[in-house]
Amino acid sequence: MEIAVTLAFLQSILAATWRMATPLIYAAVGEVFSERSGVLNIGLEGIMLIGAFAAFATAFYSGSLWLGVLAAIILGLICGLLFALFTVTIKANQIVVGAAFNMIGLGITGFLYRTYFAQTQRALSLETFPNIEFPILTRIPFLGEVLFRHNIMVYATALLVPIAAFILYRTAFGLSVRSVGEHPKAADTVGINVDRIRYFCVLIAATLTSIGGAYLTLAHANQFVEGIATGRGFIALAAVVFGGWTPWGALGTSLLFGVFYALQLRLQAMSIPFLPYQLMQALPYIATILVLINLRSQARMPKALGIPYKTS
Repeated sequence: MEIAVTLAFLQSILAATWRMATPLIYAAVGEVFSERSGVLNIGLEGIMLIGAFAAFATAFYSGSLWLGVLAAIILGLICGLLFALFTVTIKANQIVVGAAFNMIGLGITGFLYRTYFAQTQRALSLETFPNIEFPILTRIPFLGEVLFRHNIMVYATALLVPIAAFILYRTAFGLSVRSVGEHPKAADTVGINVDRIRYFCVLIAATLTSIGGAYLTLAHANQFVEGIATGRGFIALAAVVFGGWTPWGALGTSLLFGVFYALQLRLQAMSIPFLPYQLMQALPYIATILVLINLRSQARMPKALGIPYKTS
């Protein structure tokens, strides 16, 4: 009996891990491109909030979840263009611009939510993307529940990571990205347009992060609440570093943090009397701090990370 209870508990944790890690995977994989090109975007939290609200508002009024995803993509592209304009073209401090995006994202989504939703008498929830169940695979003991009962936005990450890795390490564009992030002057000398590459990479990061935000309202929760990202943008930044600035590393680290998200939800549901729920809610953030403190990765960050490139 104890073994069965333990297996059921483990299954519930692992089944929730991939779902909880999904927004982190989107944001972290996108940020890998940005940082490998030399642009540090700490504004992921704000962009994720903007994507979450845009997706929710569009889906709520249109009745289409896919239009919600499209709205998140468009807002992600706009955020990426603005961020690249300030950091790549104007050469503003990347940390300052990222911090501004976080404040703007939190403020503007809170204002719009209170203006258009908090005062209405209509229901504020919507139908989320349904789980896709595979007739045979879902009946596999233990693994069926863990791997084969998720929605399409979760499964999309299984394609996103290998595609990102292929682009970064097996294409001319990926070689340009890595060269721009390591030695932009040398890349410029051989004819690579440094600013253009950085623009593309910032757009990739912002768009994927915004999609991660859309996941929170269209596939994870069925509503928008202020600050729904709850620090996931910052955790995605940590996942990039701990993952060694690689898509596969970002995936593994995101899943690790997903375990702590799933664990804290499960522990809250168990209502353990001697563990305050605030402590359980803090588990993912405590894990993030411990991971960064004990970071011993052999990977080296891109040499030009955070340094604007100025042509002579």
